[in-house]
Amino acid sequence: MPNIILLGPPGAGKGTQAARLVAERGMVQLSTGDMLREAKSSGTEMGKRVAAVMDRGELVTDEIVIGLIEEKIASGAGNGFIFDGFPRTLAQADALGELLARTGQRLDAVIQLVVDDETLIARIVGRAEEARAAGKPVRADDNPEVFADRLRAYYKSTSPLIGYYYALGDLFTVDGLAPVETVAGSIANVLDQAVAATAT
Repeated sequence: MPNIILLGPPGAGKGTQAARLVAERGMVQLSTGDMLREAKSSGTEMGKRVAAVMDRGELVTDEIVIGLIEEKIASGAGNGFIFDGFPRTLAQADALGELLARTGQRLDAVIQLVVDDETLIARIVGRAEEARAAGKPVRADDNPEVFADRLRAYYKSTSPLIGYYYALGDLFTVDGLAPVETVAGSIANVLDQAVAATAT
């Protein structure tokens, strides 16, 4: 059961690839946003803590997010986990490593979807134009200025993780601007290598 982290800036295609892994391999996608929304409406003790923090308009602490992840891992569901949107910082990476060790799990691969920023912005602008042409609502963040801000925020907080996981020997890079099928094939190769390595 491989456990992986998908790294990459907004718009790199992490959600698309995670959905394929869920459908094709039975993995469980652990998206921080989804877990927080689910916890908020769950009525559990952890859910009440999450609701209280979010209702105050505050950021949920790393401790709470790690607690939610631990609950998911303890459930034993699925065929490995995809960490999407977590970790975002070095402190979170350390906390995740400690959690996996404590629960008898391991991190098999960190897959970085590498993209060219200019091409990525052009892709987002194109997506907004397609939505307008089809008479569909345009996503608020499909705006070049807003998107550029999100990219800067991503690189500021998350780019240190690339060096962190490279030093651990866990980092694999994939061309995120390749066709979706090609990206999926590259990720599948990384996963197959990881599974083979743990089997030997």
